[in-house]
Amino acid sequence: MKEIILAKTAGFCFGVKRAVDTVYNQVEEAKKAGAMVYTYGPIIHNEEVVKDLESKGVKIIPDEESLRRLASDCSKECLVKLIIRSHGVGKHIYSLIEESNIEIIDATCPFVKKIHKVVSEESQKGSVIIIAGDENHPEVQGIIGWCETKPYVVDTIEKTENLTIDAQKNIIIVSQTTFNSIKFKELVEILRKKYYNIDVYNTICNATDERQKEAKDLAASVDAMVVIGGKHSSNTQKLYEISKKECRNTYYIQTLVDLDLTVIESAKRVGITAGASTPNHIIKEVQDSMAELSFEELLNQSEENGNTVRPGSVVEGKVIGVKPDVIYVDIQYKADGIVTRAEYSNTPNLDLTTVVNVGDPITVKVVKTNDGEGQVLLSYKRVAAEKSYEKLEEAFNNETVLTAKVTQVLEGGLSVSVDECKVFIPASLVSDTYEKNLDKFMDQEIEFVITEFNPKKRRIIGNRKKLVAAKKAEDAKKLFDSINVGDVVEGTVKNVTPFGAFIDLGGADGLLHISEMSWGRIDDPKSVLKVGDTVKTFIKDIKGEKIALSLKFDDLNPWVVAAEKYAVGTEVTGKIARMTAFGAFVELEPGVDALLHVSQISNEHIEKPEDVYKVGQEVTAKVVDFKQEDKKISLSVKALLKEEAVEEVPEVVAEEVAEDVTEE
Repeated sequence: MKEIILAKTAGFCFGVKRAVDTVYNQVEEAKKAGAMVYTYGPIIHNEEVVKDLESKGVKIIPDEESLRRLASDCSKECLVKLIIRSHGVGKHIYSLIEESNIEIIDATCPFVKKIHKVVSEESQKGSVIIIAGDENHPEVQGIIGWCETKPYVVDTIEKTENLTIDAQKNIIIVSQTTFNSIKFKELVEILRKKYYNIDVYNTICNATDERQKEAKDLAASVDAMVVIGGKHSSNTQKLYEISKKECRNTYYIQTLVDLDLTVIESAKRVGITAGASTPNHIIKEVQDSMAELSFEELLNQSEENGNTVRPGSVVEGKVIGVKPDVIYVDIQYKADGIVTRAEYSNTPNLDLTTVVNVGDPITVKVVKTNDGEGQVLLSYKRVAAEKSYEKLEEAFNNETVLTAKVTQVLEGGLSVSVDECKVFIPASLVSDTYEKNLDKFMDQEIEFVITEFNPKKRRIIGNRKKLVAAKKAEDAKKLFDSINVGDVVEGTVKNVTPFGAFIDLGGADGLLHISEMSWGRIDDPKSVLKVGDTVKTFIKDIKGEKIALSLKFDDLNPWVVAAEKYAVGTEVTGKIARMTAFGAFVELEPGVDALLHVSQISNEHIEKPEDVYKVGQEVTAKVVDFKQEDKKISLSVKALLKEEAVEEVPEVVAEEVAEDVTEE
């Protein structure tokens, strides 16, 4: 008999139900008052609901221009009710309506309202707003309309990586309420690596997050999955994408008419979920249609009940043939059974002739009584896996740390084998940070704990993140207990950003800001450090869990001996580092710049430094002023030119005197 499983969260969410109920209630009130009811855009992305409301006289205002026309045409005697849908609208829409005689009924979802408040307040403070979502979706358009400054909208890793934002500004991240929660975490992790001053508001609706998680779990445990919702529904499309990753046989329909029942006829377990804008009566129609057993299914069920060889039963057999990829088994049934390589072991490319011989007894589980070619599909590894369930259940109950090898890298995570029993570790539970490349874990022995154990659904979930986080917390405590401001520490460069580098100190990361990388001027941190470099720094400051590092060691401070090296009257040589209207700054050594005022460049009048010098050009001058406290040095080329001129006169005089002496 087919098992039909309906997701608990399928159908209308709180915000959508509230909006739809509001429209139906307003329709009844409008009839009594003789008023017209409009919605700004379709109230929800479901054609069935929209058509029903249209039949009751509800009209849709498709865009802002149409709304302006309605507002201008609406007189005081004209009774018009305009319902703002759950997606919400921009601030300017309210202003437009308030200037007219239209009555506003605001059905904006409270979760969306919260986002409007956050972006409005934060953008007024000058923060940069980043919205994770579809920029063409009405909800995102509404959020944009509450930003005082132009926000950034991202929905892919590529867009996020290509963002260029002033790193000195505070950055606020929000998301569309129906955005994929896993993708949101991925995008946030990318931004955290690029920028420092980030505040993240996880504004994904709880119902959306729960619905997506339930769809993922359900799809992973069934043979076929049906996702119901409007073709323009963003949250339904995301449910389909999530389900498709877990179950290849996933189908997207709007109503029962779109469902081809033949495609799920052979499925034993079928899951159903629905978008937030799908009415319950449509879900029930689909569910009821699949629950009805065909005559052929009833006949097969009757035959199986009279025979021990049926799906799920464990039978004893004898090996009658072996090939590298398949084992033929006599199970004393009207048809022989086969065990494929995939159903014998989780070991890839295993040659079955090396582990099984003709005549060997074998205990197997029946998967299908007919594999399509008249043979019974059997599984050896499922019997072995069931034997290990007790061990895994005990590990689950006792939170025992297990170690196993990664046998598969899947799109959604890692698969490890424990005595032929597969344990799935979702990508979100592999580490405490986003792991972009899971391939590096292939064939690696990893530690994890079992956090979900459901053998009936063949669902055993491992969690490596918990151990990684615990180890980091332990290492962090040890580190913070042992360090103090001023300590010299050694670490590895973990990430290099435009504003500095993050150094892994073995328990926590320290920030080596660009201004602390050298006593000299650094324009690009990547010119000094690269990921993987080992660097020795000292701790400049500790604030809570934040560690500020510095490479500006006192004994390397060039100003310690500057008074002696650059005393007034000393002739020095350096390179032009930068120029201003009033002069050029000459770098005498990293960390020591001196000013060559424009009036001291030449005996002749110079309009601006660029007329004589170029950045990088070497120049020789005389120190004419030195202020240790202010770390200021003044140079003069003019003074050097005067000295040279004065020195030439004594030489001429000396020569004349020498000639006179010779003549005498």
